Amino acid sequence: MPKSIIIHEQGGPEVLKLESTNVASPGPEEIKVKNTAIGLNFIDTYHRSGLYKIKLPSGIGMEGAGIVQEVGSKVNKFNKGDRIAYSSMPLGSYSDERCIPSEIAVKIPEGVSDEVAASVMTKGLTSHYLLYKVYKARAGETILFHAAAGGVGQIFCQWAKSIGCNIIGTVGSDNKIDIAKKNGCDFVINYNKENFDERVLEINGNKGIGVVYDGVGKATFEKSINCLKPMGMMVSFGNASGALDPINVRKYIQPKSLFFTRPGLADYGAGRKALEEGAALLFEQIKFGKIKVEIFKKYALSDAKRAHEDLEKRKITGPAVIIP
Repeated sequence: MPKSIIIHEQGGPEVLKLESTNVASPGPEEIKVKNTAIGLNFIDTYHRSGLYKIKLPSGIGMEGAGIVQEVGSKVNKFNKGDRIAYSSMPLGSYSDERCIPSEIAVKIPEGVSDEVAASVMTKGLTSHYLLYKVYKARAGETILFHAAAGGVGQIFCQWAKSIGCNIIGTVGSDNKIDIAKKNGCDFVINYNKENFDERVLEINGNKGIGVVYDGVGKATFEKSINCLKPMGMMVSFGNASGALDPINVRKYIQPKSLFFTRPGLADYGAGRKALEEGAALLFEQIKFGKIKVEIFKKYALSDAKRAHEDLEKRKITGPAVIIP
């Protein structure tokens, strides 16, 4: 019988329970998928912990890749045997098999493995909307990206470098400096050792920069504001160090007429057109070697608890997948 990770309460990694599940035939607009690889993302810990409230009991995980087993009566984009990847609600990718809306899936092209596809859909589509939709970074522009050695950071920085950006990346420890440089950063700052705002201004000729991409959150917000030039943009898209406190607009935003945004894939990636466009560009970058993906670690489905522990303790320094 297929198994899935189910949570009956939100909390620590111990709430992740491996349970047998009954997977019915797909509805008219669904496909039944046998997962071959499951993406592991920091947002999974938000759904598990309660930072993002979800209806319980619930599956967990948004991202995966697999083989189509059955198609619904109204599905015309996929056939049995197709290799597909997905990254979207509804939750439940931590599973052997599941039914998903066909609209959230894309075909995996030849030359891209299931494991790579499963590990990059969320991170890659996030990088796509950050670079092309939220703030359109230009060749020659200096940008700042926090957590440059993290999952999104490794994809984002490679992609930004292929555009021609000058990238200042921050990391939380010295052992991540080489990872960030390998993935495209021109300068890397350990924000636990240096005042990164002072260093950014020094690197940029004592001038502010146009954009900060921040997935760290609480620990980096105030100094990120210091890095921006007038009318610059603060892009806050994650909470790795904790959620932001309420923002004092008169203190942080008004003095330099800054823009602040809290974007999400659910909005910027909404709709079939946006999904196909982002996935096509992402897979193209991978196929042509502009984005290189090396799977850092693989976990069994039964080891989901340990995977979350490693994720939250920052032991995972590259794309990781769960193999059902």
